[in-house]
This record gives sequence, C-alpha cells and structure tokens, in this order.
Amino acid sequence: MKRGKGLFLNIIGVLVVFVYFVPIYWMVITSFKNESEIFKSPPSFWPHDFQTSSFLNILNNGIGNNFLNSFSIATLSMIIVLLLAVPSAYGLARFSIKGKNSIIMFFLVTQMLPSTIILTPLFIMFNKFGLLNTYAAPIITTATLGIPFSILILRTFFLNAPKELEEAAKIDGCNRFTAFIRIVIPITRPGIIVSAAISFLFAWGDLIFSITFNKDQSLWPLTTQVYQAIGQYGIEWNSIMAIATLTVLPVVIIFVMLQKHLIKGLVSGAIK
Repeated sequence: MKRGKGLFLNIIGVLVVFVYFVPIYWMVITSFKNESEIFKSPPSFWPHDFQTSSFLNILNNGIGNNFLNSFSIATLSMIIVLLLAVPSAYGLARFSIKGKNSIIMFFLVTQMLPSTIILTPLFIMFNKFGLLNTYAAPIITTATLGIPFSILILRTFFLNAPKELEEAAKIDGCNRFTAFIRIVIPITRPGIIVSAAISFLFAWGDLIFSITFNKDQSLWPLTTQVYQAIGQYGIEWNSIMAIATLTVLPVVIIFVMLQKHLIKGLVSGAIK
C-alpha cells in the first residue's frame, strides 16, 4: 500500500509539474518562431525555422538598460526590506510589546489590499516630495509592500530560534545586539534567504508602479518592454515571448541557485 500511495503521489507531482511547465515551454519556443509559424494550424511543438531575430530586435531596442533598471530596483528594494524587516520581526518575536497582536493583524490586512488602491495616495505623496521620475518611487513602494510579508515570515523563524543560545552568548560576554548578529542571524539564515528571494522577485516583476510614477521611459524596468512589442497594426508575439523569456530567466536562475535554502527555509518556517 505504501508503494501504491507513493506511485500515486508521484503521478500527481508529475501532472502538477507538467501543468506549470507547458506554458513556460510554449513561451520559450514561441520566442524562436517566426510570425507565420506562430499562427500555424495545427501548432508546431518545436520551431521548424529556428530564428533569433526577436531577441536581436529587443536587444537593439535598448532592453539592456531596462534589465539594469529592474536589477537595480529589485536589489535596492530587497536590501531595504531586509534592513527593516529582520530587526522588526526579531522584536515582535522576542519582546513583549503592547498591542503586538494588533500589529501582526495589521500586517496581515495589508497583504489583502490590491496594489491599485495605494497608487493614488502614493502618487500624491511622491509628487510633493519630488520623487516622481526617479528610481526612488518604485523602490520605496515595492519595499514598503514587501516589508510586512517578510516580517510575518521571519517572525516565525525567530520564534523557533532557541533562546538558550542567546542566553549562553550573553554569559560569554555578548550583549543583545552582538548575540543577535553572531547567533540569531546565522541560525535563521534560511528564513532570511527566503525573505530576500521573495522580496527581490516581487520587485523584479513590478510593472504598475514604475509606469505610474515614472514618465521617463529610460527609468522603466524590463517588464515594460512588453509595450514596445505592441504595435499600431498588431502584436509581435515572438518579441513579447522573447521579453517574457528574458524576464523569467533570472527567476529560474535564483530558484536553481537557492533551491536548497528556499526549500529548507519554507519547511522550517512551517514547523511553528
């Protein structure tokens, strides 16, 4: 019965992977097809006329600058999230704070709000502070939205960290800050890596904030290149798929490089 149950679960796992893999595979092969082959019936599952002109076209259109914009926004947003979320989550996990449950509930509520609700007030605020048409606007916005989620994740890891290790470090001469840096941070590293990866990917996929706060197209991230593929007389599907492939590529690389840490972090965070 165990063998039959394992076989059934493996089949379910293969089906789930297949459902998620097919759209990605179709996106990649479409980027290497020409326009006539894309609309061919029945569709081809491998390009007969393998071409890279769609990638060359988007590279000539300055997609490298958009790539750097996305990387800069995502990296700086991730750094801000970690600098603020890590000590905040530690404080909520270790200290008795009046109204702590209300604060945590507030963080949960913020995750339920759609992004479009905060666009108008943020636009007015950034306009008053002169932050429109700068990198600061999308960086601050994505970081602000990522901080509550990261706090909720990291708080669980800090709750699972043994207090006895911190007490032992204090006996050896550490104060709370040095014990936090030398003991707690290394123990909760999987959770911090998970939080960093999620924050980076969230900011990497930003579209609405950048095009709302920045009219200067030189500041737009990689995701906005989709507009360049929508022409007056039609949609260049192979170019859109090429842009999507380049956009997804860093996500795949990050997951492959951090797969062990991500899985360990997610599983460890589920114990509590």
